[in-house]
Amino acid sequence: MNIFFRTDASVKIGIGHVMRCLTLAQALRDRGAHCRFICREHPGNLLEWTRQAGFESIALPLSDKRSHIDLPADEPVLPHAEWLGSDWQTDASQTIASLGDCSPDWVIVDHYSLDHRWESQLRTVCEKIMVIDDLADRCHDADVLLDQNFYRDQDRRYQGWLPKHCKTLLGPGYVLLRKEFAKAKKGQRTRDGRVKRILVFFGGSDPKNQTQTVLDALKKMRLLDIAVDVVVTQSNPNRHSIKILCDQLPGVTYYCNASNMAELIVNADLGIGAGGSAMWERCYLGLPTITVVFAKNQVRTTEDVAKFGVIKYLGWADSVDADDYQRTISDLISNPGKMRQISSAAVNMVQEKSTSLVVDEMLDLQ
Repeated sequence: MNIFFRTDASVKIGIGHVMRCLTLAQALRDRGAHCRFICREHPGNLLEWTRQAGFESIALPLSDKRSHIDLPADEPVLPHAEWLGSDWQTDASQTIASLGDCSPDWVIVDHYSLDHRWESQLRTVCEKIMVIDDLADRCHDADVLLDQNFYRDQDRRYQGWLPKHCKTLLGPGYVLLRKEFAKAKKGQRTRDGRVKRILVFFGGSDPKNQTQTVLDALKKMRLLDIAVDVVVTQSNPNRHSIKILCDQLPGVTYYCNASNMAELIVNADLGIGAGGSAMWERCYLGLPTITVVFAKNQVRTTEDVAKFGVIKYLGWADSVDADDYQRTISDLISNPGKMRQISSAAVNMVQEKSTSLVVDEMLDLQ
């Protein structure tokens, strides 16, 4: 199969869309598919990352201006339209041009700025379209829709947004997880609830600099018998100052673009991080986690997961300070029983072979 992914990463968008597409691309490549990426050159893009993973990656130019296309007065504007870096017509034309002479078996799109209009344009040059989404706020022209997040009303969220023939893959049973996570799970220890190691990771760009806030809390706590792993990515604008602070604190190890995230999660007893794709990685490996949200699209699923005791949820990142983290960390450290309960609930949210199930569903439609 020939498969193209249209997705983006940036300081504003974050890295989650590209990372989950990269996970799916690797699983498809293992089944013999030829996968390529089409991404716009936003600040904080991951084009080099996808190339280093062995995938041809085509760069679309960034433009801060609307194209020459005259848009109808009643043309709907999506809430995240500005994240695209062009209008959708230009993006569709550039994407089609990027395909060259290839007629893809699949185009997989993971982008909040695109909807059925863009997808209908791409349908003229490909066999099937898959959409990865979690907003349920716009129409799609898709053959498969994947939403890997948990919602109490997930069976109803996309009613009215999809064509009748579209197959839906909904919930954590279809979470896209890299092979390293399945490998890590096989040799995973059973956590006893005691905290000897903490993992701090707030996703790609950490726009509210919560990493710094957590480090401030840990500095006050003087947890000399607890090791701390701090992970940032190249998209984090504060990564240099965070490294300086990490170097000053005993027992703290700094990682940038860590390639062993599964190992770090397995070795940790307590996580501190954001909602989104990384939340499911921590759940899969049963890591009790203090969780905050950075964006509206993270709120519903994070709140619903919290009601099942899967995480310790603190709310919006910009409303949480060092004292909040200090109190919560202290409470969990002093309550091993609660930690064991959270870990058990987290593990039960995600199935063992979720990524393989997505690939199987795609292959069944060929």
